[in-house]
Amino acid sequence: MTQPQSGSAENQSVLFASLYDQLRRIARRELRRRSGVSLSATTLLHEVYFKMKQRSDSVFPDEPHFLAYAARAMRTLVIDYARSRQAEKRGGAFHITSLPTQIPEQITQAADLERIGAAIDALGEHDQALAQLVDLKFFCGYSLVEIAAMRGISERTAQRDWDKARMLLRRALEDGSILPV
Repeated sequence: MTQPQSGSAENQSVLFASLYDQLRRIARRELRRRSGVSLSATTLLHEVYFKMKQRSDSVFPDEPHFLAYAARAMRTLVIDYARSRQAEKRGGAFHITSLPTQIPEQITQAADLERIGAAIDALGEHDQALAQLVDLKFFCGYSLVEIAAMRGISERTAQRDWDKARMLLRRALEDGSILPV
């Protein structure tokens, strides 16, 4: 189902409504992966909707572009939520001396999410198509076969792009920079 290209808020709302069930499944799957995030899928999805409504200049020529944007918005919101929870747990602006009571897993998870988000953003600056593929594969949970069909490319090309994106992300996570390959 390909929607006409339009940036109008009305057409974005129609596209959002038509893909609501699919977006909700994506949000639910992502939140299950993140054990330290206590958001509901509905809350996350509605926050994405409000974020998209604020950006009425966005243009989505087809479903994959829309889903990639929604996935990126969900990823950003989950990272922001993890950051704010981390700040609240640490007392926000107050410095309180106490014994640590947090589970180390949850502390590192927020930091890991931030690092991954920054690496995907850096990848997007280098190659937007690769960043979109990462969002569709990693966040939305699509297989390479499904992504290839959405993008109109062969499965082998999708696999090569995925391998390249993984290599660039690994480089970004290790030394903080993505150099052209």
